[in-house]
Amino acid sequence: MSSRTAKHMTWHQSHDVVDGVMVHPSNSEAWKHFNSVHPHFSAESRNVRLGLCIDGFNPFGSFDAPYSCWPVILTVYNLPSGMCMRLKFMFLFMIIPGSSNPGRNIDVCLHPLIDELT
Repeated sequence: MSSRTAKHMTWHQSHDVVDGVMVHPSNSEAWKHFNSVHPHFSAESRNVRLGLCIDGFNPFGSFDAPYSCWPVILTVYNLPSGMCMRLKFMFLFMIIPGSSNPGRNIDVCLHPLIDELT
């Protein structure tokens, strides 16, 4: 929605790639594999690619505490390296509270995100 940001959203399509050096997720084998599996999606460079970041922590720093928090953060990978890792382009989608890590049950927690994105 910002004209200043919108012009950078197709950067990944035309940036210079240095062989053997991954400076951005668009240089990765996973990105290339996704493009080959989903050619219709990758044909339009303005389609938004998101990275999902999850890591747990104990809010009070005590390992004996009976609960933890698991923030779920979305990162926009269409943007250049210097922009996609800035805080203003990382979105806290949810915090999963619990007595331990969500483990295999994390898919239940992520259903609202999947529903929102589809």
